[in-house]
Amino acid sequence: MNIEKKLTALQVMQDAPVIPVIVLNDVAHAVPLARALVAGGIRMLEVTLRTEQALACIEAIARAVPDAVVGAGTVRSRSDAQAAAMAGARFAVSPGYTAALGLACRDVGLPLLPGVATGSEIMLAQEDGLTELKFFPAMQAGGTALLKAWSGPFFDVRFCPTGGVTLQNAPEFLALPNVVCVGGSWLVSPDALAQGDWARITALARATLALKK
Repeated sequence: MNIEKKLTALQVMQDAPVIPVIVLNDVAHAVPLARALVAGGIRMLEVTLRTEQALACIEAIARAVPDAVVGAGTVRSRSDAQAAAMAGARFAVSPGYTAALGLACRDVGLPLLPGVATGSEIMLAQEDGLTELKFFPAMQAGGTALLKAWSGPFFDVRFCPTGGVTLQNAPEFLALPNVVCVGGSWLVSPDALAQGDWARITALARATLALKK
């Protein structure tokens, strides 16, 4: 699948069944991790802005791994969006949504997957033209039952459930017609990362490709 330079949120969601949610504390891990995930068929990489090294990791991946499409997660403010774009992020993911954040991401050219957990939040995002949304925290907020309930009134919205999603329960989410992909942290297990076990991470990535829609 060829990805144009200017992405859409839907393209980000459709590239693979899972978007890995990545927390990095060491810049030295960024490039080999990205290469390991790409080798396993996972190219859309969400590096969360939860650590001091996150922006440097995004920059390193954007520079050294051209086959990866690196995005920034935990984007909460205009300054987050600007810093992520300057570091080379190609998309943004947020834990919630505000109109100000949506405008900030549009201003810097980052397609946004905003987090929603209620019908009102979905409607606020829709008012600003967003129809591809992150359902977060998915398991804690109602899981597949809530997504099924939303499929009626929000028939035109597509979701990426994130939060408590695992390799075991991901098929239940992906079986729903309003789910395009899921977000998960299991692809980058902390022990594999600490040990530099890139072959294991590649294997975990390959295993997710069997989770077809």
